[in-house]
Amino acid sequence: MMVEKIIQINNNSKDLNNLNESHLSIQLSLDGFSFCIINKTLNEVTALYSYTFPNNSPTPEKHLENVVEVFKKEKLLNHRYHTVNITHVNELSTLVPKAFFVPEQIKSYIKYSSKVYKNDYIVHDPLVNHDMMNVYVPFVNINNFLLEKFGAFEYKHFSTVLVENLMNTYKFSERPHIFVHICDEHFEIVIIANSKLLLYNSFKYKTKEDFIYYVLFNAEQLKLDPEKFELIFSGDADKESELYKIAYTFIRNISLIEI
Repeated sequence: MMVEKIIQINNNSKDLNNLNESHLSIQLSLDGFSFCIINKTLNEVTALYSYTFPNNSPTPEKHLENVVEVFKKEKLLNHRYHTVNITHVNELSTLVPKAFFVPEQIKSYIKYSSKVYKNDYIVHDPLVNHDMMNVYVPFVNINNFLLEKFGAFEYKHFSTVLVENLMNTYKFSERPHIFVHICDEHFEIVIIANSKLLLYNSFKYKTKEDFIYYVLFNAEQLKLDPEKFELIFSGDADKESELYKIAYTFIRNISLIEI
């Protein structure tokens, strides 16, 4: 099975040949690659593309091969851009309170929550205005490839973007909210109540029963009542998905948002 394009959206009224003043945003995971081009002058999306990778990129070498294949297919990725940012999506991250964060001990923070290896490159993102650090393992071989393509760029972990956006949006809400961002084989869970982050975690799942177990277990641990908190889906989910339907049988208040 080859890399497969699943989404292509072009704003044909815009010039896709002169991109020197545009912004390129890439989201990268083991099972896919997506990118969008943003016209910074007009502040609008010019193009959006998404690809899926076969077999969930079982090795770093295969992952890089899949990314290289996308670059060979897409001429838009071989332009120069004004700015570029990369978002890494994987389960290898953990949040650390800023008061306890010591850069020299960075590997110790993540080794208890994620499987890491001796030679893994570990970095951190500050969560702006929230006194936390997100410690994670980026796709370093992909970063090196992109560095050759684009020169300097910014990168973050997806959970940094997710938690920052949710905390900023719901910082004045007293009602408990449980957010689940659904990916192909795992989901991110963020719980916010009384303007505070109570929990962030990531779970692998295979069935809808796996999914609802993790949601309800975490709610129970934090003494949150399914009749009172709101469960909010984002990512690969809609009202017809089996995850949404099983959640609706246990939880009173459910909604969908886009991240």
